[in-house]
Amino acid sequence: MNKKNKIIIVGAGLCGSLLALRLAQRGHQVVVYEKRGDMRLEEVDAGRSINLALSARGMMALDRVGLRKTITASCIPMNGRMIHPLGGESFNSPYSGRPEDYINSVSRSDLNILLLNEADASDHVTLHFDAPVKEVDLKNASVTYLNPKTKELESDQGDIVIGTDGAGSIVRRSLMSRTTELLFNYEQNFLRHGYKELSISPKEDGSWRIDKNALHIWPRGHFMIIALPNLDGSFTVTMFHPYGSDIGFDNLDTDDKIKDFFEKYFPNLIEYMPDYINEYKQNPVGTLGTIKCYPWQAYGKTLIMGDASHAIVPFYGQGMNSSFEDVRVFDDMMDEYGDDWHTIFEKFQDARVDNANAIADLAIDNFYEMRDKVDDKNFMMKRKLEMKLEQQYPEYYSKYSLVTFKPDLGYHDAMVQGRNQDKILLDICDEVKDVSEIDLNSVFQKLQKLNA
Repeated sequence: MNKKNKIIIVGAGLCGSLLALRLAQRGHQVVVYEKRGDMRLEEVDAGRSINLALSARGMMALDRVGLRKTITASCIPMNGRMIHPLGGESFNSPYSGRPEDYINSVSRSDLNILLLNEADASDHVTLHFDAPVKEVDLKNASVTYLNPKTKELESDQGDIVIGTDGAGSIVRRSLMSRTTELLFNYEQNFLRHGYKELSISPKEDGSWRIDKNALHIWPRGHFMIIALPNLDGSFTVTMFHPYGSDIGFDNLDTDDKIKDFFEKYFPNLIEYMPDYINEYKQNPVGTLGTIKCYPWQAYGKTLIMGDASHAIVPFYGQGMNSSFEDVRVFDDMMDEYGDDWHTIFEKFQDARVDNANAIADLAIDNFYEMRDKVDDKNFMMKRKLEMKLEQQYPEYYSKYSLVTFKPDLGYHDAMVQGRNQDKILLDICDEVKDVSEIDLNSVFQKLQKLNA
């Protein structure tokens, strides 16, 4: 492999910083351009922190750079969902019937900072912040960026350019500008919902006010609140609400409306969030959208990955994990094809696009599941059946487990297999009043035949 390749990465977020680190470990010279300031020197904007769920796919990618153990120390394991119905008793819904299966709550900013520090420590990486890329020459692997010191536009030439610059990617827009030549297809869909962050403060002794080893959900039909634990005893609380209704973000615009809304729908949360009204008014509303596109590369010189090529909504906890998996698969391609970038780019996009589209669709499905079904009787029965099957037959994986705990299985195959299993299990649950009436061995054999 040519150790003198110069690789330009646009975007220093989670995907870009992990990619820069791995490429540097391989001996490449990496130059990263980031439009924002250095987050290691700045505070994260209030209401934009969003905790992330780090699971097996992301961990496999972190293994490639030797950081699994380091990052695990900054994680809080979550073994399942704690459901808080309105007017009912809270209950736990495990993610899996296998006790070793769990996901991890991790701070987006802390993880990004760790990856940036590791990359910055390498002699092979140069980081440029406050340096937005304005143009990308797709054929020649060069970028034009704004020099933060001179405030002048300057150019930089590489052997390849990789865009990891998020849903608003300038690199993807450069591909889109060649729509006819590249036969570039692009699809963007927004949910008619937004999100807003609040917080649950720790107890006076620094401990957690609610179970720290669970992802908490308050489902309310067309809207919901979730909460993920932080190491300091707090929880990051995220409201997911529609627009254009009495309870929409656009209508909850006075103190009295906010107070009445929480007292009606989330009365048990108020005691944990004494400053919720001010937080609600001060923190911004974010959008929730899905981006699908193809191709992801041009001329064997320019490539996009992560959110730049497949932005998804956060409801399967796989946005970061799928981006990290991009890096792992790309790393596999380099093992196989050396520095034949044209072949690597072609093989990479062909290996990833169906999987990226599948997890995008599953994330939308899980939004409606979390919002509408987690406290539904039939859904709860199916989950109980899945738990019993996983406990008695560890080789069985539910759809959620296939996606979350089987990183060797592609998202597309997990989606197809999981949906087929769901249909069988729901049909069985429709015929009984309680899971105890079901012959587990008979169900397992039926599922085995399905997946043969």
